[in-house]
Amino acid sequence: MTKKPVIALQRAYDDPTPHDGYRVLVDRFWPRGRSKDVLALDAWVRELAPSADLIRWYGHMPERWDEFRKRYLAELATPQARAQLHALLDAAGRKRITLVYGARSATGNQAIVLREALEHTTG
Repeated sequence: MTKKPVIALQRAYDDPTPHDGYRVLVDRFWPRGRSKDVLALDAWVRELAPSADLIRWYGHMPERWDEFRKRYLAELATPQARAQLHALLDAAGRKRITLVYGARSATGNQAIVLREALEHTTG
């Protein structure tokens, strides 16, 4: 049984820390006003972000959160997405993974769902 990685979440508008480990932007679009240097990313996995249609539908409306989570997990369950989840875990190795997101909400964003999918991917 493999050890589950430590997966942290951080808003793109908060400064990186030395303890972030493998930093991954998980948005489909680049965060406004943030440079590549400031974000200090190891990867940008836009293909694992929610589809543009799902993002538009959700609109960060709290009453749609449960359905958004369900639909996004379904997107992440496709064979292509599963392979990308494994590739992300492999790329991070044994480092802590920090999922970087641009949404204002710390409780209703795609990084929460992506972390859930990554934790289930490790078995």
